[in-house]
Amino acid sequence: MNYQEALAYMQECNTFGVVPGLENIKELLARLGNPQEKLSFIHIAGTNGKGSVMNFISTALTEGGYKTGRYISPAIFEYRELFQINGKPISKVALGKTMKPVREAAEAMAAETGRHPTVFEVETALAFLWFCQKKCDIVVLETGMGGLLDATNVIPAPLLCVFASISMDHMAFLGDTLEEIAAQKAGIIKPGSRVVSCRQLPEAMGVIEETCKEKGCELFVSDMESAKNVKYGLEKQRFSYKGHKNLEITMAGIHQIDNCALAVEALDRLADLGFPVKEEKLKAGLLRAKWPGRFEIIGRKPLFIADGAHNEDGAVKLAQSIRFYFTNRRIIYIMGILKDKEVDKIILNTCDYADAIITVAAPCNPRAMSSCELAEVVRRVHENVTAADSPEEAVEMARLLAGKEDVIIAFGSLSFLGDVIRIAEKRQQ
Repeated sequence: MNYQEALAYMQECNTFGVVPGLENIKELLARLGNPQEKLSFIHIAGTNGKGSVMNFISTALTEGGYKTGRYISPAIFEYRELFQINGKPISKVALGKTMKPVREAAEAMAAETGRHPTVFEVETALAFLWFCQKKCDIVVLETGMGGLLDATNVIPAPLLCVFASISMDHMAFLGDTLEEIAAQKAGIIKPGSRVVSCRQLPEAMGVIEETCKEKGCELFVSDMESAKNVKYGLEKQRFSYKGHKNLEITMAGIHQIDNCALAVEALDRLADLGFPVKEEKLKAGLLRAKWPGRFEIIGRKPLFIADGAHNEDGAVKLAQSIRFYFTNRRIIYIMGILKDKEVDKIILNTCDYADAIITVAAPCNPRAMSSCELAEVVRRVHENVTAADSPEEAVEMARLLAGKEDVIIAFGSLSFLGDVIRIAEKRQQ
Protein backbone atom coordinates (compact mmCIF):
# COMPACT_ATOMS: atom_id res chain seq x y z
CA MET A 1 0.00 0.00 0.00
CA ASN A 2 1.08 3.56 -0.54
CA TYR A 3 0.27 6.50 1.72
CA GLN A 4 -2.84 7.64 -0.17
CA GLU A 5 -4.23 4.11 -0.21
CA ALA A 6 -3.66 3.90 3.56
CA LEU A 7 -5.55 7.16 4.12
CA ALA A 8 -8.39 5.97 1.90
CA TYR A 9 -8.63 2.77 3.91
CA MET A 10 -8.80 4.72 7.16
CA GLN A 11 -11.71 6.71 5.71
CA GLU A 12 -13.47 3.40 5.08
CA CYS A 13 -12.80 2.35 8.67
CA ASN A 14 -14.54 5.51 9.92
CA THR A 15 -17.84 3.94 8.89
CA PHE A 16 -17.48 1.30 11.62
CA GLY A 17 -18.06 3.90 14.38
CA VAL A 18 -16.98 3.67 18.03
CA VAL A 19 -17.20 0.25 19.70
CA PRO A 20 -15.83 0.27 23.27
CA GLY A 21 -14.27 -3.00 24.35
CA LEU A 22 -11.16 -5.10 23.81
CA GLU A 23 -12.51 -8.11 21.90
CA ASN A 24 -11.80 -6.71 18.44
CA ILE A 25 -8.35 -5.28 19.18
CA LYS A 26 -7.26 -8.53 20.87
CA GLU A 27 -8.32 -10.51 17.81
CA LEU A 28 -6.64 -8.09 15.40
CA LEU A 29 -3.35 -8.02 17.32
CA ALA A 30 -3.31 -11.81 17.68
CA ARG A 31 -3.44 -12.04 13.88
CA LEU A 32 -0.42 -9.69 13.76
CA GLY A 33 1.63 -11.73 16.23
CA ASN A 34 0.80 -9.63 19.33
CA PRO A 35 3.50 -6.97 18.85
CA GLN A 36 2.36 -5.15 22.00
CA GLU A 37 3.71 -8.02 24.11
CA LYS A 38 7.24 -7.23 22.92
CA LEU A 39 7.16 -3.58 24.07
CA SER A 40 7.53 -1.67 27.35
CA PHE A 41 4.89 0.99 28.00
CA ILE A 42 4.01 4.09 29.96
CA HIS A 43 0.22 4.36 29.79
CA ILE A 44 -1.32 7.81 30.31
CA ALA A 45 -4.98 8.52 31.02
CA GLY A 46 -6.89 11.63 32.04
CA THR A 47 -9.30 14.23 30.73
CA ASN A 48 -7.04 17.25 30.27
CA GLY A 49 -3.25 17.50 30.17
CA LYS A 50 -2.41 13.93 29.16
CA GLY A 51 -0.93 15.08 25.82
CA SER A 52 1.29 17.63 27.53
CA VAL A 53 2.39 15.12 30.17
CA MET A 54 3.15 12.61 27.43
CA ASN A 55 5.22 15.20 25.60
CA PHE A 56 7.31 16.10 28.66
CA ILE A 57 7.96 12.43 29.48
CA SER A 58 8.70 11.26 25.94
CA THR A 59 10.94 14.20 25.05
CA ALA A 60 12.99 13.71 28.24
CA LEU A 61 13.35 10.00 27.47
CA THR A 62 14.46 10.78 23.93
CA GLU A 63 17.04 13.25 25.25
CA GLY A 64 18.12 10.53 27.67
CA GLY A 65 19.07 8.30 24.75
CA TYR A 66 16.07 5.95 24.62
CA LYS A 67 14.31 5.12 21.35
CA THR A 68 10.90 6.39 22.37
CA GLY A 69 7.64 5.70 20.59
CA ARG A 70 4.55 7.77 21.21
CA TYR A 71 1.01 7.25 20.03
CA ILE A 72 -1.23 10.30 20.31
CA SER A 73 -4.76 11.41 19.48
CA PRO A 74 -5.93 13.53 17.74
CA ALA A 75 -3.53 14.82 15.10
CA ILE A 76 -3.41 18.60 14.70
CA PHE A 77 -1.80 19.14 11.30
CA GLU A 78 -1.30 15.81 9.57
CA TYR A 79 -2.47 12.24 10.06
CA ARG A 80 1.08 10.88 10.42
CA GLU A 81 1.47 12.76 13.72
CA LEU A 82 -0.44 9.97 15.47
CA PHE A 83 2.61 7.69 15.25
CA GLN A 84 5.98 9.08 16.33
CA ILE A 85 9.44 7.85 17.30
CA ASN A 86 11.74 10.31 19.04
CA GLY A 87 9.27 13.08 18.18
CA LYS A 88 9.33 12.41 14.42
CA PRO A 89 6.15 11.22 12.65
CA ILE A 90 6.09 7.99 10.70
CA SER A 91 7.10 8.47 7.07
CA LYS A 92 4.51 8.18 4.31
CA VAL A 93 6.31 5.13 2.94
CA ALA A 94 6.46 3.42 6.34
CA LEU A 95 2.81 4.17 7.07
CA GLY A 96 1.67 2.60 3.81
CA LYS A 97 3.99 -0.38 4.26
CA THR A 98 2.89 -1.00 7.86
CA MET A 99 -0.80 -0.53 7.05
CA LYS A 100 -0.73 -3.37 4.50
CA PRO A 101 -0.52 -6.29 6.98
CA VAL A 102 -2.89 -4.50 9.38
CA ARG A 103 -5.50 -4.14 6.64
CA GLU A 104 -5.07 -7.74 5.54
CA ALA A 105 -5.56 -8.94 9.12
CA ALA A 106 -8.57 -6.65 9.68
CA GLU A 107 -10.30 -7.76 6.49
CA ALA A 108 -9.63 -11.44 7.18
CA MET A 109 -11.06 -10.93 10.65
CA ALA A 110 -14.16 -9.25 9.23
CA ALA A 111 -14.68 -12.04 6.72
CA GLU A 112 -14.37 -14.77 9.36
CA THR A 113 -16.13 -13.14 12.34
CA GLY A 114 -18.35 -10.45 10.80
CA ARG A 115 -16.62 -7.84 12.98
CA HIS A 116 -14.41 -5.25 11.30
CA PRO A 117 -12.13 -3.30 13.65
CA THR A 118 -12.90 0.40 14.17
CA VAL A 119 -10.60 3.13 12.91
CA PHE A 120 -9.07 3.58 16.38
CA GLU A 121 -8.44 -0.15 16.70
CA VAL A 122 -6.72 -0.25 13.30
CA GLU A 123 -4.58 2.78 14.24
CA THR A 124 -3.66 1.24 17.59
CA ALA A 125 -2.62 -2.02 15.94
CA LEU A 126 -0.56 -0.12 13.36
CA ALA A 127 1.18 1.84 16.12
CA PHE A 128 2.16 -1.29 18.07
CA LEU A 129 3.34 -3.10 14.94
CA TRP A 130 5.48 -0.15 13.81
CA PHE A 131 6.99 0.42 17.27
CA CYS A 132 7.81 -3.29 17.48
CA GLN A 133 9.39 -3.35 14.00
CA LYS A 134 11.52 -0.33 14.93
CA LYS A 135 12.53 -1.92 18.25
CA CYS A 136 11.55 0.98 20.48
CA ASP A 137 13.05 0.89 23.96
CA ILE A 138 9.88 2.32 25.45
CA VAL A 139 6.47 3.53 24.23
CA VAL A 140 4.56 6.41 25.81
CA LEU A 141 0.92 5.65 25.13
CA GLU A 142 -2.05 7.99 25.47
CA THR A 143 -5.51 6.50 25.94
CA GLY A 144 -8.16 7.58 23.46
CA MET A 145 -11.38 8.37 25.31
CA GLY A 146 -11.50 6.37 28.52
CA GLY A 147 -9.27 3.62 29.84
CA LEU A 148 -10.90 0.35 30.86
CA LEU A 149 -12.52 -0.34 27.46
CA ASP A 150 -10.11 1.76 25.40
CA ALA A 151 -8.30 -0.13 22.64
CA THR A 152 -4.93 0.91 24.09
CA ASN A 153 -5.74 -1.08 27.24
CA VAL A 154 -4.96 -4.30 25.40
CA ILE A 155 -1.32 -3.92 26.47
CA PRO A 156 0.24 -6.04 29.22
CA ALA A 157 0.98 -4.39 32.55
CA PRO A 158 2.82 -1.14 31.74
CA LEU A 159 5.83 0.03 33.69
CA LEU A 160 3.84 3.09 34.75
CA CYS A 161 0.19 4.12 34.69
CA VAL A 162 0.07 7.91 34.75
CA PHE A 163 -3.03 10.00 35.46
CA ALA A 164 -3.37 13.60 34.37
CA SER A 165 -6.31 15.68 35.58
CA ILE A 166 -9.64 13.80 35.50
CA SER A 167 -12.86 15.76 35.02
CA MET A 168 -16.24 15.58 33.30
CA ASP A 169 -16.12 14.72 29.58
CA HIS A 170 -17.47 12.06 27.19
CA MET A 171 -20.34 11.38 29.63
CA ALA A 172 -22.34 9.45 26.99
CA PHE A 173 -19.63 6.78 27.02
CA LEU A 174 -17.90 7.06 30.41
CA GLY A 175 -20.62 7.88 32.95
CA ASP A 176 -22.52 10.77 34.48
CA THR A 177 -20.47 11.25 37.66
CA LEU A 178 -16.81 11.97 38.31
CA GLU A 179 -16.51 8.65 40.16
CA GLU A 180 -17.84 6.72 37.15
CA ILE A 181 -15.50 8.54 34.77
CA ALA A 182 -12.53 8.02 37.10
CA ALA A 183 -13.36 4.30 37.32
CA GLN A 184 -13.15 4.05 33.53
CA LYS A 185 -9.83 5.91 33.50
CA ALA A 186 -8.47 3.80 36.38
CA GLY A 187 -9.19 0.70 34.30
CA ILE A 188 -5.67 0.97 32.87
CA ILE A 189 -4.18 0.02 36.26
CA LYS A 190 -2.85 -3.55 36.18
CA PRO A 191 -1.08 -5.67 38.80
CA GLY A 192 2.66 -5.20 38.51
CA SER A 193 2.51 -1.55 37.43
CA ARG A 194 3.43 1.54 39.40
CA VAL A 195 0.89 4.34 39.38
CA VAL A 196 1.63 8.07 39.28
CA SER A 197 -1.13 10.68 39.49
CA CYS A 198 -1.48 14.40 39.95
CA ARG A 199 -3.54 15.47 42.95
CA GLN A 200 -7.08 14.82 41.71
CA LEU A 201 -10.46 16.05 42.92
CA PRO A 202 -11.45 13.91 45.95
CA GLU A 203 -13.98 11.79 44.05
CA ALA A 204 -11.43 10.83 41.38
CA MET A 205 -8.53 10.48 43.85
CA GLY A 206 -10.55 8.05 45.93
CA VAL A 207 -11.22 5.82 42.91
CA ILE A 208 -7.53 5.73 41.92
CA GLU A 209 -6.45 4.96 45.50
CA GLU A 210 -9.00 2.17 45.84
CA THR A 211 -8.08 0.64 42.46
CA CYS A 212 -4.39 0.67 43.42
CA LYS A 213 -5.21 -1.22 46.62
CA GLU A 214 -7.29 -3.78 44.70
CA LYS A 215 -4.52 -4.35 42.14
CA GLY A 216 -1.66 -4.27 44.63
CA CYS A 217 -0.03 -1.28 42.91
CA GLU A 218 2.09 1.38 44.60
CA LEU A 219 0.71 4.91 44.12
CA PHE A 220 2.82 8.07 43.84
CA VAL A 221 1.21 11.52 43.76
CA SER A 222 2.84 14.61 42.32
CA ASP A 223 2.54 17.20 45.05
CA MET A 224 2.55 20.84 43.97
CA GLU A 225 3.51 21.81 47.51
CA SER A 226 6.90 20.35 46.56
CA ALA A 227 7.17 22.81 43.66
CA LYS A 228 9.35 25.72 44.80
CA ASN A 229 10.62 28.97 43.29
CA VAL A 230 7.84 28.94 40.68
CA LYS A 231 8.12 31.68 38.05
CA TYR A 232 5.38 31.87 35.43
CA GLY A 233 5.81 33.42 32.01
CA LEU A 234 4.56 33.32 28.42
CA GLU A 235 7.99 32.60 26.92
CA LYS A 236 9.55 30.49 29.65
CA GLN A 237 8.47 29.12 33.04
CA ARG A 238 10.72 27.90 35.84
CA PHE A 239 10.34 25.85 39.02
CA SER A 240 12.10 23.37 41.25
CA TYR A 241 10.54 20.04 42.18
CA LYS A 242 11.84 17.87 45.00
CA GLY A 243 15.48 17.14 44.11
CA HIS A 244 15.29 18.82 40.70
CA LYS A 245 16.43 22.45 40.76
CA ASN A 246 15.61 25.19 38.25
CA LEU A 247 13.60 23.20 35.74
CA GLU A 248 12.53 25.30 32.73
CA ILE A 249 9.77 24.82 30.19
CA THR A 250 8.70 26.89 27.20
CA MET A 251 5.10 25.65 27.17
CA ALA A 252 2.86 28.47 28.43
CA GLY A 253 -0.25 28.28 30.60
CA ILE A 254 -0.09 28.26 34.38
CA HIS A 255 -1.34 24.63 34.49
CA GLN A 256 1.74 23.42 32.58
CA ILE A 257 3.82 23.61 35.77
CA ASP A 258 1.44 21.02 37.26
CA ASN A 259 1.68 18.84 34.14
CA CYS A 260 5.48 19.05 34.16
CA ALA A 261 5.67 18.16 37.85
CA LEU A 262 3.59 15.06 37.14
CA ALA A 263 5.96 14.16 34.29
CA VAL A 264 9.01 14.62 36.53
CA GLU A 265 7.42 12.43 39.21
CA ALA A 266 6.83 9.77 36.55
CA LEU A 267 10.41 10.04 35.27
CA ASP A 268 11.72 9.59 38.82
CA ARG A 269 9.67 6.40 39.21
CA LEU A 270 10.82 5.22 35.79
CA ALA A 271 14.44 5.62 36.86
CA ASP A 272 13.76 3.12 39.64
CA LEU A 273 12.58 0.66 36.98
CA GLY A 274 15.71 0.76 34.85
CA PHE A 275 15.14 3.80 32.65
CA PRO A 276 17.17 6.58 34.30
CA VAL A 277 17.60 9.96 32.62
CA LYS A 278 20.57 12.09 33.65
CA GLU A 279 19.62 15.42 35.18
CA GLU A 280 21.06 17.54 32.36
CA LYS A 281 19.20 15.41 29.79
CA LEU A 282 15.97 15.62 31.77
CA LYS A 283 16.26 19.40 31.88
CA ALA A 284 17.05 19.57 28.17
CA GLY A 285 14.04 17.40 27.36
CA LEU A 286 11.61 19.46 29.43
CA LEU A 287 12.92 22.67 27.88
CA ARG A 288 12.62 21.28 24.35
CA ALA A 289 9.11 19.90 24.82
CA LYS A 290 6.46 21.62 22.69
CA TRP A 291 2.85 20.67 22.05
CA PRO A 292 0.73 22.45 19.42
CA GLY A 293 -2.54 24.00 20.48
CA ARG A 294 -1.86 24.07 24.23
CA PHE A 295 -1.86 27.77 25.13
CA GLU A 296 0.56 28.13 22.24
CA ILE A 297 1.74 31.50 20.93
CA ILE A 298 1.14 31.43 17.16
CA GLY A 299 1.45 35.15 16.38
CA ARG A 300 2.58 38.49 17.76
CA LYS A 301 1.39 42.08 17.44
CA PRO A 302 -1.32 41.23 18.14
CA LEU A 303 -0.48 38.33 20.41
CA PHE A 304 -2.29 35.24 19.09
CA ILE A 305 -2.85 32.19 21.32
CA ALA A 306 -4.25 28.76 20.38
CA ASP A 307 -5.59 26.50 23.12
CA GLY A 308 -7.42 23.18 23.04
CA ALA A 309 -9.87 23.97 25.87
CA HIS A 310 -12.78 21.79 24.75
CA ASN A 311 -14.54 20.89 28.01
CA GLU A 312 -15.45 22.53 31.32
CA ASP A 313 -12.15 21.78 33.08
CA GLY A 314 -10.16 22.99 30.09
CA ALA A 315 -12.23 26.19 30.00
CA VAL A 316 -11.62 26.80 33.71
CA LYS A 317 -7.86 26.39 33.22
CA LEU A 318 -7.90 28.65 30.16
CA ALA A 319 -9.71 31.32 32.19
CA GLN A 320 -7.11 31.02 34.95
CA SER A 321 -4.30 31.63 32.46
CA ILE A 322 -6.14 34.56 30.89
CA ARG A 323 -6.59 36.19 34.29
CA PHE A 324 -2.94 35.64 35.14
CA TYR A 325 -1.28 36.68 31.89
CA PHE A 326 -3.68 39.19 30.35
CA THR A 327 -5.22 41.32 33.10
CA ASN A 328 -6.49 44.62 31.60
CA ARG A 329 -5.77 43.47 28.03
CA ARG A 330 -8.48 43.62 25.37
CA ILE A 331 -9.23 40.07 24.18
CA ILE A 332 -10.89 38.68 21.04
CA TYR A 333 -11.94 35.04 20.94
CA ILE A 334 -12.20 32.61 18.03
CA MET A 335 -14.32 29.78 19.38
CA GLY A 336 -15.25 26.40 17.87
CA ILE A 337 -16.92 23.63 19.90
CA LEU A 338 -18.31 20.17 19.17
CA LYS A 339 -22.02 19.48 19.71
CA ASP A 340 -21.42 16.71 22.26
CA LYS A 341 -19.42 18.93 24.64
CA GLU A 342 -20.66 20.95 27.62
CA VAL A 343 -21.09 24.01 25.44
CA ASP A 344 -22.88 26.18 28.01
CA LYS A 345 -20.27 25.50 30.71
CA ILE A 346 -17.37 26.23 28.34
CA ILE A 347 -18.96 29.54 27.37
CA LEU A 348 -19.87 30.57 30.92
CA ASN A 349 -16.34 29.95 32.17
CA THR A 350 -14.68 32.03 29.44
CA CYS A 351 -17.05 34.67 28.02
CA ASP A 352 -16.49 37.34 30.69
CA TYR A 353 -12.91 37.94 29.51
CA ALA A 354 -13.70 38.64 25.85
CA ASP A 355 -14.42 42.00 24.26
CA ALA A 356 -15.58 40.25 21.07
CA ILE A 357 -16.26 36.62 20.16
CA ILE A 358 -16.06 35.08 16.69
CA THR A 359 -17.58 31.61 16.27
CA VAL A 360 -16.47 29.08 13.68
CA ALA A 361 -17.19 25.44 12.84
CA ALA A 362 -14.52 22.77 12.59
CA PRO A 363 -14.28 21.93 8.87
CA CYS A 364 -15.28 18.41 7.79
CA ASN A 365 -16.29 17.37 11.31
CA PRO A 366 -19.89 16.13 11.59
CA ARG A 367 -19.78 16.62 15.38
CA ALA A 368 -19.02 20.35 15.07
CA MET A 369 -21.60 22.98 15.96
CA SER A 370 -22.17 25.34 13.05
CA SER A 371 -20.83 28.84 13.60
CA CYS A 372 -24.40 30.20 13.60
CA GLU A 373 -25.60 27.63 16.16
CA LEU A 374 -22.70 28.41 18.44
CA ALA A 375 -23.20 32.18 18.01
CA GLU A 376 -26.84 31.82 19.09
CA VAL A 377 -25.78 30.09 22.32
CA VAL A 378 -23.02 32.62 23.04
CA ARG A 379 -25.41 35.57 22.52
CA ARG A 380 -27.37 34.47 25.59
CA VAL A 381 -24.47 35.71 27.73
CA HIS A 382 -22.42 38.00 25.44
CA GLU A 383 -23.66 40.72 23.11
CA ASN A 384 -20.67 41.09 20.77
CA VAL A 385 -20.71 37.85 18.75
CA THR A 386 -20.08 37.24 15.05
CA ALA A 387 -20.35 33.95 13.13
CA ALA A 388 -17.58 33.29 10.60
CA ASP A 389 -18.00 31.07 7.54
CA SER A 390 -14.55 29.52 7.77
CA PRO A 391 -11.35 29.50 9.87
CA GLU A 392 -9.77 31.82 7.29
CA GLU A 393 -12.57 34.35 7.72
CA ALA A 394 -12.44 34.02 11.51
CA VAL A 395 -8.71 34.78 11.60
CA GLU A 396 -9.16 37.74 9.24
CA MET A 397 -12.02 39.17 11.36
CA ALA A 398 -10.00 38.78 14.55
CA ARG A 399 -6.97 40.53 13.08
CA LEU A 400 -9.13 43.42 11.84
CA LEU A 401 -10.66 43.81 15.30
CA ALA A 402 -7.41 43.55 17.26
CA GLY A 403 -4.94 46.35 17.88
CA LYS A 404 -1.24 45.57 18.33
CA GLU A 405 -1.57 45.41 22.11
CA ASP A 406 -4.69 43.24 22.09
CA VAL A 407 -4.83 39.44 22.40
CA ILE A 408 -6.54 36.94 20.09
CA ILE A 409 -7.32 33.55 21.65
CA ALA A 410 -8.57 30.68 19.48
CA PHE A 411 -9.88 27.77 21.55
CA GLY A 412 -12.17 24.76 21.60
CA SER A 413 -12.01 21.66 19.44
CA LEU A 414 -8.56 20.58 18.35
CA SER A 415 -10.14 19.66 15.00
CA PHE A 416 -10.28 23.32 13.93
CA LEU A 417 -7.19 24.62 15.74
CA GLY A 418 -4.82 23.07 13.22
CA ASP A 419 -6.38 25.19 10.46
CA VAL A 420 -6.28 28.32 12.60
CA ILE A 421 -2.61 27.75 13.52
CA ARG A 422 -1.62 27.23 9.89
CA ILE A 423 -3.47 30.37 8.76
CA ALA A 424 -2.13 32.55 11.59
CA GLU A 425 1.46 31.41 11.15
CA LYS A 426 1.31 31.96 7.37
CA ARG A 427 0.04 35.50 7.88
CA GLN A 428 2.70 36.11 10.53
CA GLN A 429 5.41 35.17 8.07
